[in-house]
Amino acid sequence: MKKILISAFILAVSTFGLSALEPQKTTVSVVSGQTEEKVAEIKFDTLTHDFGSFSESEPVVSCEFPFTNVGTAPLVIHQAISSCGCTVPDYTKSPIKPGERGVIKVTYNGKGKFAGKFRKVITVRSNSKENAAVNLYIQGIMAPAEEKQ
Repeated sequence: MKKILISAFILAVSTFGLSALEPQKTTVSVVSGQTEEKVAEIKFDTLTHDFGSFSESEPVVSCEFPFTNVGTAPLVIHQAISSCGCTVPDYTKSPIKPGERGVIKVTYNGKGKFAGKFRKVITVRSNSKENAAVNLYIQGIMAPAEEKQ
């Protein structure tokens, strides 16, 4: 009996968890009798930012990734996570209405890192129907600081 209850509980929790990951859909009745599905859709201006070369003596650089909700329902960014702790994304937390813009600001801190080329990935998860997970990329070259003699 305990096994059945535990199995039912696990099934219910996993079903709820999976439904939370699905894009939000809203159906609206149209005068012609047909229904129109309202969905959010995210479109970034660019997916990659190249910082070029910067000095190890000033290792903190930032950029922004603007985006637009080109869908018909409010867009919600669920999370933006980076591939390492040296890259910190900050994003618009409130829902973005259809046609409105938002921004994801990314800061790279190379302090304590080896000089040279780098490429980092930021994964953005949202309720967008087509692009529920989008990868943004930052890259550049951190040049060694000039040593004083």
